[in-house]
Order: sequence, then structure tokens, then C-alpha cells
Amino acid sequence: MCSLSGILQRPLVAAAAVAVTSVSIDFSIRFPSNKLSGTCSSSSGFSNSSICDSLQESKGSWVSHISVSKLANLSFVSRIRVPVPSVNFPVPNLAHNFVPSLFYSWVACSPVLLTLYQSAELVKTPSPVAYADDTRTSPPDVMYRWHLPEPNSIDVTGSSDCSSAKSRTVVVLLGWLGAKQKHLKRYAEWYTSKGFHAITFTFPMAEILSYQVGGKAEEHIDLLVNHLAEWLEEEHGKNLVFHTFSNTGWLTYGAILEKFQKQDCSLLSRIRGCIVDSAPAAAPDPQVWASGFSAAFLKKHSVATKGVTSSSEPGLRVLAESRVEPKPAVTEAALLLVLEKVFEVVLNLPNVNRRLSDVLGVLSTRQPSCPQLYIYSSADRVIPAGSVESFIEEQRRAGREVRACNFVSTPHVDHFRNDPKLYTSQLTQFLEDCVLTCCKQSR
Repeated sequence: MCSLSGILQRPLVAAAAVAVTSVSIDFSIRFPSNKLSGTCSSSSGFSNSSICDSLQESKGSWVSHISVSKLANLSFVSRIRVPVPSVNFPVPNLAHNFVPSLFYSWVACSPVLLTLYQSAELVKTPSPVAYADDTRTSPPDVMYRWHLPEPNSIDVTGSSDCSSAKSRTVVVLLGWLGAKQKHLKRYAEWYTSKGFHAITFTFPMAEILSYQVGGKAEEHIDLLVNHLAEWLEEEHGKNLVFHTFSNTGWLTYGAILEKFQKQDCSLLSRIRGCIVDSAPAAAPDPQVWASGFSAAFLKKHSVATKGVTSSSEPGLRVLAESRVEPKPAVTEAALLLVLEKVFEVVLNLPNVNRRLSDVLGVLSTRQPSCPQLYIYSSADRVIPAGSVESFIEEQRRAGREVRACNFVSTPHVDHFRNDPKLYTSQLTQFLEDCVLTCCKQSR
């Protein structure tokens, strides 16, 4: 497949030039955000609601916040070993729409895509950081991190069935293309404040672009799968909930399900729910892939990070015709065009297409029978709302219990920051109705 590098060389070099030009232009003028009501539904109906603070950075060792006092307050620690791995995995940088087990040796043979990504990063040279502790050797980001429940969220007497159920549940957060641990921290903190364990899992962008079969990406997924299997097998009654972001997180979830099915099918019955944020596009669409990688390269400069504005008067319901969508800059439009042409070739490569079909097959027809919640937006410039709604209908026809909420105006994987009240209310209702059923029975 190394011969493919010659085919892709010219368009990708052009894309690199476009990316460098685009990030040098000031795209910092944002459209004013509007509070638009979301549209949420279960298998039967819809309802409504809207903006929050930005995600904050998490630095330091992934175990730096686990204190002896926190462990002492956990009633189950004496009998349940928290399987925290002893190895930190450095993460260079990550970004929005990748399939694990996908980019084969053609990328390794031609480093043009990697050069494209690195060129886009040159503009944002970080300033030197002074560390208070010079002996610190842990990287600022790791491949995945285990977050313990907050001590004040746990019933130390052990008398609450609900608290016990939460302490035996791990929420696995699978990041988008470009996500780092700091981006998932806010989500993890919400879950741990409710008494759940949480794991945040991300992929390095550079590792994705240089993917090889049996390489680091697969090793990291295997490590996570083995870690989860070990934790589940330690004691009866432990469960998992998956919370995925964009197609990257969703397809990573598919790869995990595939490995569970090969390793031990009984593990699937321990999955109590799946929350899908800003996904899926369940077909290998070059335009979707181009949009995802463009957003990953350009980050906040990309039009994909912009929501929609409205010409309506405040307080009035926004009509579809009155919404004003931002347009990509000429340079970003050119980058999108080049990437789309590239992925028209890549996604049709036999090995890539076969691997993608395998993962999509698991997600479409062989998911566990747990409830599903889809959070998406009509303003998403990466994953079309129509793709999400089409997949939701397929799952309902297959007899799955499915809920959905359309945030209408929020950009890709940015629903929590823009409307935290609606987002957390959807999570709370889903967890109470579908995961923590024992809580309702004990009331």
C-alpha cells in the first residue's frame, strides 16, 4: 500500500499549505451564542430547554487527586480493589472522527497527513511552563485515567441501595478526535460527584495518523478492555456505562464491543447503558470524515466549532428559516475539498473498508440490549442530524430502547458547555430510569 503515497502526495501537500494559511488568519470572531430550546425524546415523545462555562484543563499525574482520606471514606475499598494501572501513557495530542483499526500502513509509508497536522499546530507554539515541582515526571496527559467517586457522594453506612449501585458502576468516557484528558475532565467530575467511577479514554492525534495494524492504538484499546474485564470479574454486581463522543468515541466503543464478544460474551450483559454524544454517521461518508479531520486540524478556528445564530426576536421560538449558519473561510473550504477527495480514495481501500464495515456491523446489529441515549444537534457541522436520526430509527425498529435529544443550535461535541442544565438533566433522567432501577424500587 506504500505506493498509494504517490497518489495522495500532491493533494495532501496542497492541503498542508491550505491548513497553514488558514490558521494564520484570525478566526477568533465568534457568532454570539443564542439560548435555543432543545428537542428531546424517548421512544415516544419530545420536550425542551439552554450555556455554561468552558472545560478546564486537568494537569499532572492521573492519580494526583486520589488521597488517602478519599480512599478511607470509600466503604467498599476494603473489599473491592480499584484496578488502577501502574503505567502512565503519554498523549501528544488528539482530535474528532477516527475508527480504531482503520488507517493502515499506507499512512505510515507516507507521512504527509502527519505533516499536515503538525503544520497546523506550528502557529500555536506553547509558552514555556514553570513547574513548581522539578521532580515531577508524570506527563500532563495520559492515555486513560481512572476517577474515583467523590467521598461526599457515597453512603459510607452501606444502607443505600442506590449508593451501592453507583459505586459498582464505571462510566467509560471515550473521547472525540482531538480530545485530551483535560477536555473530558468536566464530564468525569459530574459523574464522580454523583457517586460513579469514571474512566476517561483518549487517542493521540499523531498516533491515529500513523496507525498500523497491531500498533499502539490497538494495544491501548486491548489494555482498556482487559482492565475493564478484570474489574468486572472481581466481584459480582459490577456494571459499565459507556459515554461516547463523535464518531471517534462511538467507533472506539464498537471496537471494544467486538473485543468483548471475542473475549467473553457475558461481559456484554454487564453494560447497562450507552450515551452517544454527537454521533453517529453510520456510513463511510468522505464528507463526514473530511469535516472531522478539518475540525481536528483547525480546532477553534474551524467553522465546526461555531453554533447557529438567529434573526428572531428574543423569547420567540426559532424557526428553521431564521437560523443563520456560519460559512467556512475560503481556506477552510479548500481544505475540506482536498480532504474529501482524499477520503474518497481512503475509505474505498479494501482493508480500510472491510475493517470499518466490521465495526459498523457490531454497532448496527450486535449491540448489547441496554438502553441508548443520543445527544445531537441540528447545527452540527461534522455529523449531520439526519444521520443520527436515521440510525435512531433503525435501532428502534430493531426493538432497542432509545432516547434522543436534539440541542438544535449547539456545535459538534459542545452541547454540555452551551447548555449544561439540559445536558445534565438528560443524563440524570437516563441514569435513573435505565441504569439505577434499584433506586426507584427502594423509594
